[in-house]
Amino acid sequence: MDQKIITLYDSYTHSQLSRKEFMKKLAILTGSTALALTVLPLLENNYVAAASFNSEDIVSENITYPGVDGDMKAVLAQPKDKKKLGCVLVIHENRGLNPHIIDVTKRIAAEGFLALGVDALSPFGGTPADEDKGRELIGKLDPEKNIQNYLKGLAYLRDHKNGNGKTACVGFCWGGGMASKLAVNDPKLQAAVAYYGAQPKAEEVAKIKASVMLHYGGLDERINAGIPAYEAALKQNNIDYKIYIYDGVNHAFNNNTSPTRYNEAAAKLAWQRTIDLFKTKIG
Repeated sequence: MDQKIITLYDSYTHSQLSRKEFMKKLAILTGSTALALTVLPLLENNYVAAASFNSEDIVSENITYPGVDGDMKAVLAQPKDKKKLGCVLVIHENRGLNPHIIDVTKRIAAEGFLALGVDALSPFGGTPADEDKGRELIGKLDPEKNIQNYLKGLAYLRDHKNGNGKTACVGFCWGGGMASKLAVNDPKLQAAVAYYGAQPKAEEVAKIKASVMLHYGGLDERINAGIPAYEAALKQNNIDYKIYIYDGVNHAFNNNTSPTRYNEAAAKLAWQRTIDLFKTKIG
């Protein structure tokens, strides 16, 4: 697919561009409204087409834990009949806790961890079925309260009877930026992995105590513009970090429900690197 179309869709999903305006621009790029409507399903997430993850070796459940202004909803997944597990907080993209991120949470559990996929939109009643509505609600979250709600999620994991007290986090897109913010705000965090996420301010990097792993798509110009300053700050402050840029792949390359952006080879390599870091840092 034309990279200009993918870039337009990326811009739409990360801005306040209305769906009507997006479709107008898409029609211009494709040549007609009819072709735009044909291309659209290839751009949007398709949770039905992508195989959901299932394993008889794990159990998962919907739970709540106390947040700043009420209960936070989350999915908790873990291996059956195992204790002293390393704990991983999973942070969703900018549409909320959707089926893809629930699958990611289960996949992490299948690797031997206690995994918690938090719904940041809990203050609004939870993630809506309409992804555009979810994107709108993400922009209405109180930034400081949102960070505190995730920090409370990490505290929940550290106190869990089946955990070993060690914590890591992994986030995607909006969640990738949040993973870096948690590294800045939680000195107890052992590891933070950000997939194509916005970078923290350079002056905040000195607060990071966790090992940091950053995954970027080579074609993701919007997010990649922040890499040089972030890497310079990481070096300057002697932070343990690794940066991987996957050539020729787009933003959201890990999302297997997004057919035009998913890249299987890059996703598998980034995933293995992520799991290896978790096994090293939190057991």
